[in-house]
Amino acid sequence: MSIEPIDLNSPERRRDAKLMIEGLSKTYGGGADAVQALPPIDLCIGLGDFLCVVGPSGCGKSTLLNIVAGFEPPTSGRAVLDGRVITRPGAERGVVFQQGALFNWLTTLENVAFGPRARGIPAAEARTSAQEMLEMVGLGSFAQKYPYQLSGGMQQRVGIARALVNNPEVLLMDEPFAALDQQTRELLQEEVRRIWQETGKTVMWITHSIEEALFLATHIIVMSARPGRIKAAYRSHFSENPDPLVGATAEFTAARREIVGLLREESQKARLQEELA
Repeated sequence: MSIEPIDLNSPERRRDAKLMIEGLSKTYGGGADAVQALPPIDLCIGLGDFLCVVGPSGCGKSTLLNIVAGFEPPTSGRAVLDGRVITRPGAERGVVFQQGALFNWLTTLENVAFGPRARGIPAAEARTSAQEMLEMVGLGSFAQKYPYQLSGGMQQRVGIARALVNNPEVLLMDEPFAALDQQTRELLQEEVRRIWQETGKTVMWITHSIEEALFLATHIIVMSARPGRIKAAYRSHFSENPDPLVGATAEFTAARREIVGLLREESQKARLQEELA
């Protein structure tokens, strides 16, 4: 079986959790204008897990990631990393956004070295670490280029290198390939999977793409329309398959069909919410 239902808040998962989401909810506004983005949810992510979160637009996927990143507080509940409650951003959590968000006036090397330099790492050491990360993402020869001289896919790889250079415990990825063409996206998915396998990092990845989730993830959660409940959770085994064309297999197609079936109703609900807003 290539995907199987799983309880991501089981006692075993809680015992071995790297990152725990406990009763976490988020409501924006108050009174009659209050909008609940997330109801209380519970979720455990283990060391080295690659968790992909899929769901319709507006279901709270990015809100969940922003709370784990420390960019905004929950309304109730908490996110806990290695036993420490998350209250603000920290170097132990590296974030990659939909756009590269690079500094256009800095070279690629200087962009990647920015984080270590901000933490007080000596310039020479920071540049050495930055060069190593650029080599890891296949951009070692572009160290002296500026962001405007790079393609969109290259800029996203620089963003990944910039997140990795701080040696974070967890990587938080908010639809990093959403703006890329399909061919570039598929190549970068292979690159990300290679980097994850080499580093053993724990990853939370937000995506609208079911195919991307199946290709990359060890675990997948499917969220409902707002407020974003966890409708289903799966253990996925496709990331263990070294074949880059695993997406063409019958098992992959069957898994995609199952998740599409879950999301179809939620997407219709989300569209209705938008029309009534």
